[in-house]
Amino acid sequence: MTMTASILLGTDALQQVTCIACGETVAREDAREYDKYGDRWSREGKEFEYLCKPCHQDCCHQNRDGLEETLMAANAGRTDRKTFLRQYCELTADNTNSS
Repeated sequence: MTMTASILLGTDALQQVTCIACGETVAREDAREYDKYGDRWSREGKEFEYLCKPCHQDCCHQNRDGLEETLMAANAGRTDRKTFLRQYCELTADNTNSS
């Protein structure tokens, strides 16, 4: 039995996604999955966000253990920039001192 490219690729080949960094709409095949929890291999029940390839290349690909929790604790997206940065710096300084 011969499979066509559309069967092998599934619906992703036709899907359009929006890059969370720059806002560009690109074909799903021209994007990279972003999982804010850092575990893109555990796929069951997840909905991913996407980065276009140029934005993905610009990202730091270092370990992010605890980053999402720290951002949430610092009220990322829920407070003004100055307050967020102060809280984030305090939280990361606490983590550095306890290591």
